[in-house]
Amino acid sequence: MTEPDCIFCKILAGEVPCFKLYEDDRTLAFMDINPFNDGHCLIITKAHSTNLFDADPADLAAVLPAAQTVARAVEAALEPEGINLIQANGPAAGQTVFHYHVHIFPRQLNDMALLNWGHRPGDMARVEATYKKILAAMA
Repeated sequence: MTEPDCIFCKILAGEVPCFKLYEDDRTLAFMDINPFNDGHCLIITKAHSTNLFDADPADLAAVLPAAQTVARAVEAALEPEGINLIQANGPAAGQTVFHYHVHIFPRQLNDMALLNWGHRPGDMARVEATYKKILAAMA
């Protein structure tokens, strides 16, 4: 399934060029053309899905091994001080392309990427109440 206005579907169809790194039956990996750091790349599902919630579980299962393959190459080629895998669902999470994808995000200490929220003890009653809501939704 593809969406005609989706930039990632256009890349998959060959209508828009990319710097392809890896491809298998279910995924495609390519360089992000708006990188935060050198080596920033994307793994996308070949089947169009908006986000995690409507993606085929088999496609999701294929993404992580593809990401591992590409991340190992990024690690070997660029020797970053760390790598984040980032996957966003919805505008509030920072998703701007509504086709399921994972960012391989090479990091350097003090690169100023604002992904860390700091650690502080939570209110355990609130954590427990939230836990109960999530657990009930899983049933």
